[in-house]
Amino acid sequence: MIVKMSKYAFMVYHKEYDTFLSTLRDLGVVHIKETNSVMDNERLQELLAERKQINTLMRYFKNLHAAEKDVKFAPARELTKEEGLELVRKIEELQDKKAQLIASKQSIEKDLAYMEIWGEFSYQNINRLKRAGYDVTFFTCPTAKYEPEWGVLYNAILINNFQSVTYFITITKEGTLIDIDAERPKMPVQGLAKLRARLDQRTKDIQHVEDELKHRAVADYKTLEEFDKNLQDEFNLSNALVQTDRQAGDKLMLLEGWVPTENAPALEHELDKQGYFFQQLEIEDGDKVPIKLRNNKFSKLYEPITKMFSLPNYGELDPTPLFAPFFMLFFGLCFGDGGYGLLVMIACTILKKKVNPDFKPYLTLFQYLGFAALLVGTCTGSFFGVALADIPALSKIKNYFVNSDNLMTFSIVIGLVQIIFGKCVAAYKIKIQKGTKHSIAPFAWVFVIISLALAFGLPMLNVHLPNAVVMVCYGIAILGLVVAYLYNTPGKNVFLNFGTGLWNTYNMASGLLGDTLSYIRLFAIGLTGSILGGVFNTLAVTMTDGMNIVLRAICMLLILLIGHSINIALCTISSLVHPLRLIFVEYYKNAEFEGGGKAYEPFRKA
Repeated sequence: MIVKMSKYAFMVYHKEYDTFLSTLRDLGVVHIKETNSVMDNERLQELLAERKQINTLMRYFKNLHAAEKDVKFAPARELTKEEGLELVRKIEELQDKKAQLIASKQSIEKDLAYMEIWGEFSYQNINRLKRAGYDVTFFTCPTAKYEPEWGVLYNAILINNFQSVTYFITITKEGTLIDIDAERPKMPVQGLAKLRARLDQRTKDIQHVEDELKHRAVADYKTLEEFDKNLQDEFNLSNALVQTDRQAGDKLMLLEGWVPTENAPALEHELDKQGYFFQQLEIEDGDKVPIKLRNNKFSKLYEPITKMFSLPNYGELDPTPLFAPFFMLFFGLCFGDGGYGLLVMIACTILKKKVNPDFKPYLTLFQYLGFAALLVGTCTGSFFGVALADIPALSKIKNYFVNSDNLMTFSIVIGLVQIIFGKCVAAYKIKIQKGTKHSIAPFAWVFVIISLALAFGLPMLNVHLPNAVVMVCYGIAILGLVVAYLYNTPGKNVFLNFGTGLWNTYNMASGLLGDTLSYIRLFAIGLTGSILGGVFNTLAVTMTDGMNIVLRAICMLLILLIGHSINIALCTISSLVHPLRLIFVEYYKNAEFEGGGKAYEPFRKA
């Protein structure tokens, strides 16, 4: 649900304003109303840039020790702003030094690889020949273009043939004009021995810097974390000042903010005690009220999914608890295999003991989703791609498994249920926002759809209602249509309402059919996953036929492990993407969910 908010205005004498902000920050229940853009303030932009630097370094330090277990970071040290920025500068200098050393090492490796083609020689000997009046010139050319006569004319000496390129030198008297069709490469200034020595030194230098960075990571990670909190605290305080209006010649400071209504009495008590002026304001239609969600343990797991699309507006309903059971069921239908669902549950249970506490809610969510897959997959008779109905030991209960025809029907029925549920939510939302009389027509359409679905839909499923019940359904549908046609726009004339009713009928009929049929994808995707599992099982049996029992067992295990791993990955992706699409497109459309709310961020110390 959406937590109810109260709007407040605070007016404080300018000399007391810093103390007042400290009080609000300690209370930590006020969301500052932002009237000025953060992007227009250089100081705030500078703080954001500094925090970005620090967070980049913190991620870098985390990655340095990612492969190690039980790394204990040193306790945080208290730093001033200048000391913190100096620490950041020193760490970045180490990173730059490492990058320069790596670039230098790569350059040496490139020269070394090229010199290895020419082989070991001494530039000192070449210089001695130079002093004796002889030039040594290096050449390369395609092997097909090399002319043996160059050896006679220019004393050419073949050094190497590598990848269809010939490497050779000429030794000629100083000043001799060499006229041959070959390139003169730019040679490294050092020989192999010196290049190898330089490469070893660069490797040692890089290792030394890496060791220093790892030491810094252990010694300074917590310090950077604490420094980042201080910068966030400074940002919050500076942002509060930016959002403040100055009145009466800058003597009075006016600030507006939002407080959860349940926390308002405590806020008022504290401000009263310290003698600050405040006044509760009426929430106006144009106000962008910050959104704070509060749900039970189950629904709270699905809040990240709500935030993927958009937080609700303050006047809307929180869609999270309304779509959470549907999403869980849709995931199970798309996953389509009980064995895979069991694996997901086991894997998440094991990982919850090892991961960061921040990730535990996501693993708990996947435990629920895995349970849904286990339940649906077992009901449909698919377990690791094995059709349970075909197992002789289960022949007595095979008729209890849901077959593909029934599963397709169930997918359509559950889709229709969610659409009707969405329209009920939309009607109730209209009742809250506009009043009861405006919600009468939307609720009438809900009764029309339900009545016609019972009267015409159930016989298609071989469920026949008594004639009296069918007649009651017809009566409710007719009454609902009368209301929907004649009272869809309260206050307008009957003819306008009738025309609007006809248009709503067209939209309802065309939209309802298309929306309902789109839920067939639940059946199709689930069926695909179970079929692929069966294919991998068949491959494991047929491809290992004829092998001895030990080798066959090993090969079958490998095929099953690789095949089912791929299938689980594909099923997981499909089972997340398609339910999300059905929630965000079909359900949100029928529930008339608009979104666009902004998250509630209390003004407090980091």
